[in-house]
Amino acid sequence: MSGRQHRETEIARQVRARGLAAGRGLALIADEIHIACGPKFGTTKIKAHRLSNGIALADVIEQVRALFERDGKSVPGIGETLLSAYESGLKKPGPEYLHYLCSVYRVEPAALGYEGPCICGHGHGMPGTVRGCDFEEGIPDTSPNVRELWIQPDGGSPSADGGEEDENVLRRTLLKLLAGTGGVTLNDQVLGAVENIRRHMDETMASASVSPAMLDQWEQTTTGFGRQYMNTPPLRLLCDVLLEYSTVRKAMERRQPVDVQERLCRMTAQLSGLCGMIMIDLGDHRMARSFFRTGRTAADETGDRALRAWVTAREALVPLYYGDPREALTLAKKSRDMAGQTPCAARTMAPVVEARALAMMAGSTGAKKDVVDQAKRALTRARSAFAQMSSNDQEDPAFGYTERQLYFYQGDVLVKLGQTLEADLILEQALGKYSGEDLLDQTLIRFDRAQCRLIEGEVEEALDMGRSAIEAIERDYRTELVMRPAYDLLKAVQAKYGESPALASYRECLLPAQLDMSEVATIAEQDRQQT
Repeated sequence: MSGRQHRETEIARQVRARGLAAGRGLALIADEIHIACGPKFGTTKIKAHRLSNGIALADVIEQVRALFERDGKSVPGIGETLLSAYESGLKKPGPEYLHYLCSVYRVEPAALGYEGPCICGHGHGMPGTVRGCDFEEGIPDTSPNVRELWIQPDGGSPSADGGEEDENVLRRTLLKLLAGTGGVTLNDQVLGAVENIRRHMDETMASASVSPAMLDQWEQTTTGFGRQYMNTPPLRLLCDVLLEYSTVRKAMERRQPVDVQERLCRMTAQLSGLCGMIMIDLGDHRMARSFFRTGRTAADETGDRALRAWVTAREALVPLYYGDPREALTLAKKSRDMAGQTPCAARTMAPVVEARALAMMAGSTGAKKDVVDQAKRALTRARSAFAQMSSNDQEDPAFGYTERQLYFYQGDVLVKLGQTLEADLILEQALGKYSGEDLLDQTLIRFDRAQCRLIEGEVEEALDMGRSAIEAIERDYRTELVMRPAYDLLKAVQAKYGESPALASYRECLLPAQLDMSEVATIAEQDRQQT
């Protein structure tokens, strides 16, 4: 992907994330993307709809092929090259492909940038009306089908009266047949009633359980979110995680077997914890606490001590960053007690949080000797516990704990204790263990090293390192958690050394111009009203 395409995609992701967070529909978000990206990158309306759905070219191709298969047609020849040509404006889709693209995006041809009505003769914008079409004869296919009945508003069903009307349709048909009435056929109404009754049975059976394959898929997705945590802009990841969170919630609303319920509770605890971590990054400590509280409730349902300890250890980061380090210390000890002797991530994470909280308390009270020894003993326990973790947990930065994280936080503790020579050496080793991943940690490590330089009196070098840390990450990653040490460095230099050209230059790099997404949304809404 070229730099220009990457920037286009990044802006589209920002628009999509903010639109979803504001509760706007995908069609409106597509208009916003078209307005934000069209003038800069030539983004067409059809491409804006794909970007608003957050899917790749390959996903659109598979959906089109699935619709062809559903309608009993041979596999189409459409591929990524042809779809890319449509999106770039080099080619225009024919009537049949245009119909299926409208079906995928649930919009009319005009929304995709093409004139005239769709060949199928009916609308695509309403939920539950994505239908096939007999293109050879040009006659709309009005019969119900799997896709039409599956796409329903939340809480909807094929028949709002519980299936009674469908049964009446069949009763009336049966009475006509018994009476010998002529002209009774398997028409659209009867077919609809038949399909609705069958679907009610499917829903009844599905309400008792979730398939093992679906559970496996959800668990894999949850694990994948954990691996994306350090490398995906927080707001974008939050939207993806919460969509999966909602899916799991809907499954939990129905009665499930005990083993299925336990797996769903485990995923709920992990997803809640991940949401809490993201909210810490975004600076909303109140919402972070709420998510961790939900995570604790779900973890308690599983009876898994390691999972409960993990949620508690992650929750301890809220007061560590935004509250009282003494509360963080209490929660960390509670997590350590929950984990017991079970080899798990919390056995490593909890003593690290203890050491960080102790270091913060030592810095504020000045009573260092005793606290330094306690903090170092906690780090020793963390290293010992890390050696007993499974290899999978040692590679997972969110649900597990990595060696590079262990080095990073050991250095962070030493910085707070004022032991700069040892801290800088360990932080340098920590950076060497990263290879382009975990942008969040790398940025925080660079700020810790800048603090080392400041403590040693090397002010300009400290500011240079801080500026380099900020400039190395894109705007989407400049969250509250990242910017906090950046501003702490600014305040520390200003308080001790006053104003200087170097400080003014550093201050400027903390104030980048930001894309005004509210303005984009307003323009998009006005454009829709005019059209």
